[in-house]
Formats: sequence, C-alpha cells, structure tokens
Amino acid sequence: MNHTSKDLERLIELMAKLPGLGPRSARRAVLHMVKKRALIMAPLADVLAEVAKTVRECLNCGNIGMSDSCDICKNPARANGEICVVQDVSDLWAMERSNIFKGRYHVLGGTLSALDAIGPDELRIPRLLKRVFEEEITEVILALNATIDGQTTAHYITDQLRNVKVSTLAQGVPIGGELDYLDDGTIIAALKARKTL
Repeated sequence: MNHTSKDLERLIELMAKLPGLGPRSARRAVLHMVKKRALIMAPLADVLAEVAKTVRECLNCGNIGMSDSCDICKNPARANGEICVVQDVSDLWAMERSNIFKGRYHVLGGTLSALDAIGPDELRIPRLLKRVFEEEITEVILALNATIDGQTTAHYITDQLRNVKVSTLAQGVPIGGELDYLDDGTIIAALKARKTL
C-alpha cells in the first residue's frame, strides 16, 4: 500500500468515528469527497483547519462559538430572566432550531451519574447556581433528556434552587427521548406546556 492509500484509509477511519457514520458510510463519504475534490474536499479541509484554530467554548454558558462568549450570551435582548438548562450543546442547538425560546442557556456537559462517578462538580452545576444569582434569573427551565440520569439531575438542580421558579419541558418529550432527535414542533409544544417543579 503506498502513502496515498494509507492517507485515504486514515481519513476513512477518522470519518467513521463521527456520529451516524460507520466504516461503510465513511468510505462512501470519502469517495464522494475525492470525486468532488475541488468542490467539497478542498473547501472542507480549509474550513476544518480554520474552525479547529478558532472554535471556543463559551465561558459563561458552555455553548460553542468563535469567541470566549457566544452570540447568545452577548445578546442583551436574550437577558430576559429565563435560562434554559440543557445537557449538551446539541440540545441547545435543537432548542434554537425551534426558534421559540428567547432567553439564555446553560449547558451542563452531561448528567449526574453515580455509576460513572459524575457529580455536580464534574458538570457545570456550580456555574449555573452562580449565574442564577448574578444574572437575576427568575425562571430556570430544565430541558434535560427524559432518562433516569436526566431526572436525577433535574431533581438535584431543583433542590439547589429553592428561591427561583424551576420548570421542566412537558408534553411531547417521550421517556428516554433526547432533544436532539425531536422535531421542532415537538420542542415548541414541550416548551409552551412546561410545568413548574
């Protein structure tokens, strides 16, 4: 196998590590990119290199952007007293796709899990509690996945926030469901019908 073939195999291996792509899908994607080298592969390589250099995690909420503070946190119109707590950035993006929530977010970076030794300090829970006080938050909306760990995390956060209204998404979010896989209409209905915990 020559040098070029090894590079292609390495590219296929790396692509196969992406969510939703296995070895066969990765191979098809790489073959498509090679065929459309000028149209897809070269621009993709340039953008990947640039994003790898510039992407940042928002120091305030945990979102991903191109500076230390994301566009949502920088937007004064989003400081409306509501903060939506999500598990991962993909959940934040799912909520934003629905275009219904106009407040700010807080990305926990996971959920509490005794089995995996993930406690509040391994997540962004202490930062959330600080933000609720500093930003004069009047409502915390828990948009966590409807799993056992998600519910445990929701109960823990609710116990920590006794002087603030805490609500959770309602109808439309199935038990065991993940926000990133829900359609926009379901997310809109769940946010509108949220209930106080």
